Amino acid sequence: MTFRLEKLIPLPMIGLPVEGSAVWEADSFTFSQGKRYLVEAASGKGKTSLLSVMYGLRKDYRGILLIDGADAKKMSAKEWSRFRKNRASYIFQGLELFDDLSAMDNIMLKNRITKFRSHNQILDMAGRLDMAPFLNRKCRLLSFGQQQRIAIIRALCQPFEFLFADECFSHIDKHNSAIAMQLITEICGEQGAGLILTSLGNNQHAFDEHITI
Repeated sequence: MTFRLEKLIPLPMIGLPVEGSAVWEADSFTFSQGKRYLVEAASGKGKTSLLSVMYGLRKDYRGILLIDGADAKKMSAKEWSRFRKNRASYIFQGLELFDDLSAMDNIMLKNRITKFRSHNQILDMAGRLDMAPFLNRKCRLLSFGQQQRIAIIRALCQPFEFLFADECFSHIDKHNSAIAMQLITEICGEQGAGLILTSLGNNQHAFDEHITI
């Protein structure tokens, strides 16, 4: 799968300074499946807006988004639903977890729909991220960094050709973020998927392309 942005800019970004942006100033920019992209910028530069447009959550943009050559604005609601179920997964900056459900129940909300991971696979991912002891704890009782790790596991419980990860390590220590990145990289590799990870800066992980917006 490829995403090609042609003179694309979200409407809230119009009129704001975008000098030096590899995306908002470009006539055309392409994200290709199988590659790992780091999108780095300060707050307010459009990192979340970029992912939201590519995931179909935002339609308020000028320009064109082509997904495998097809105009994204012409996709129906059913096509976007199938796209999000089978072709793209998202680790939200705001996590989108249910506070009064357990960590495992939050994960299973997705896995019951996709039927993609076995119980043992979920336990293995939780163990690798040091979250196994907390799976039965309500999410509101977890730290934000622990919640981020649950959101990562949930996002990996579906097939995808691209994974969008919006500042998903912002509250995770260096040791655990390295483990989480290794897990994400392994699963993206197994699925032949691309990865777009946004960061405020000081990212320690290796990527195929480093983009500033």
